[in-house]
Amino acid sequence: QVKLQESGPGLVNPSQTLSLTCTVSGASITAAHYYWNWLREIPGKGVEWIGYITLNDKTRYGSSFYSRASISRDTSKNQFTLNLASVTPEDTATYYCTRLNSPDIPETYGLQSGRYEFDFWSRGIQVTVSS
Repeated sequence: QVKLQESGPGLVNPSQTLSLTCTVSGASITAAHYYWNWLREIPGKGVEWIGYITLNDKTRYGSSFYSRASISRDTSKNQFTLNLASVTPEDTATYYCTRLNSPDIPETYGLQSGRYEFDFWSRGIQVTVSS
């Protein structure tokens, strides 16, 4: 059974960097056709796709995040990490890590518009940006 578990602080100060790690079990983050994603949900705004990392350590980000987000991985721990810089209270959200199983490279527009179905999700972690 594939499981994703995120970890990180629940409270971040404005202007700091939010850092979350997703630990994957039951699947390898270097296996073919998998894209490992970060998303977030803000009440009233819906779910936003932040970005993904691939088995080849390639990354892609949503247009709202490309200047502030960075996704990296640690293959020895089967983990991938989100860093979101210069956070503001508008970054307060529930953050999720997910897996997308796709034989083709997913289109950024499709990811941002919710056209792809992720097959596994973490439980979600509430992160509040506040001083």
